[in-house]
Amino acid sequence: MSRPISFRHTFFFLLLTLLLASSQVLASSRIDGLRIWPAPDHTRLVFDLSGPTQHRVFMLENPDRLVIDISNVRLSAELSEASLDKTPVRRIRHAVRNGSDLRVVLDLDREIQPRSFLLRPNEQYGDRLVVDLVMPEQSRVQQAPRRETLPKDQRQIIIAIDPGHGGEDPGAIGPSGTLEKDVVWGISRQLAEIIDQDPAFEAVLTRTGDYYIGLRQRVELARKARADLFLSIHADAYRLPQPRGSSVYVLSQRGASSESARWLADSENRADLIGGVEGVLTLGDKDETLAGVLVDLSMTATLSESMKAGSRVLTNMGQVNRLHRRNVEQAGFVVLKSPDLPSMLIEAGFISNPKEERRLRDPHFQRQLGTQVAKAVKEYFRENPPHNSILAGSSETSLGRYTIRNGDTLSEIARRKGVDISELREMNNLNGDTIRVGQTLRIPSS
Repeated sequence: MSRPISFRHTFFFLLLTLLLASSQVLASSRIDGLRIWPAPDHTRLVFDLSGPTQHRVFMLENPDRLVIDISNVRLSAELSEASLDKTPVRRIRHAVRNGSDLRVVLDLDREIQPRSFLLRPNEQYGDRLVVDLVMPEQSRVQQAPRRETLPKDQRQIIIAIDPGHGGEDPGAIGPSGTLEKDVVWGISRQLAEIIDQDPAFEAVLTRTGDYYIGLRQRVELARKARADLFLSIHADAYRLPQPRGSSVYVLSQRGASSESARWLADSENRADLIGGVEGVLTLGDKDETLAGVLVDLSMTATLSESMKAGSRVLTNMGQVNRLHRRNVEQAGFVVLKSPDLPSMLIEAGFISNPKEERRLRDPHFQRQLGTQVAKAVKEYFRENPPHNSILAGSSETSLGRYTIRNGDTLSEIARRKGVDISELREMNNLNGDTIRVGQTLRIPSS
């Protein structure tokens, strides 16, 4: 016969239950890890959380410290194991507060401006607390030294190369685990190296390592470098493994040119969520009315040049890879919204296609792609040299050259170059309008 449970046993059982329940409420989330991403002008700390929480950050001086208070959380990772190389952080300390909160203190070796925000779960990560340590005195853009062989009154043509994603944002992930951010970093480095081999050109990378940059910040970096062309390098992905091939996109002000272009733009634009709230790209030295007029006027010309350069890049990429789209597509990509800078987004291939994934991570294929893109860019600028550039000052390009491509007509070339068709015939000793693919025309000054 079982003995009845006494009141004392019942009381202790209820008390233990309440204590366990209260401890779960007091520490409702966990910190499961810390990842640190150093960049030239900031360092990003990402705390991986098991669930949402609240926090606040504030600075202390003499010595400089950043305090991060996180509510209702318990630590289940060793913060001191995170690497602090190339960061302004000397040491990380932590302690429990109020029984359920955690205080993290960063001992700093320089003054910083903190910024923090929470990120919701996505395909790769759960809840995260992001803390950026911004160093405003540092600059991402380092002007390359002037090459001694150049005349003082001539300049190089600057090509801004933007490796997509980076750091906390891996981009698309292939079937074998290949990260888009790694693929495009490899292609971008190859492309920059090839462009720099020509003394008339200079390549500038928007990011020089594995860290995150906001979409609008990428454009600002290119503008600060006084770039003549902006190339944003990506690797496409789709929910099915069959699609493959390379594509080129430019900005559209009137909606996407296809449903797939709209889907891709929406996908790429969502990367800005990882950066928190960002400012809007503006012409800061102009008043609001004048800036609006300048944007409208310059955007039309910029889009035209983007299409011309993009068509060349797409054609050349077809020499080493299948083309997913035969024409340059258009959509509302945030990273291409610069009113005064011709820009394009290059999708090197589909990382979601197993065969193409293997090619994209192959350094030899990356080199081939870089070679063809660089060749197209140089061809474009030899026919359209910027004012005061080395190419504009050379005798060979003072008249200009154009190589005939499939679909070209003499009247269309004259219209694009802004010259009279009769002058074009006379300069090239043409009796009529018959031209052939591969033929090079001399273009009179417009």
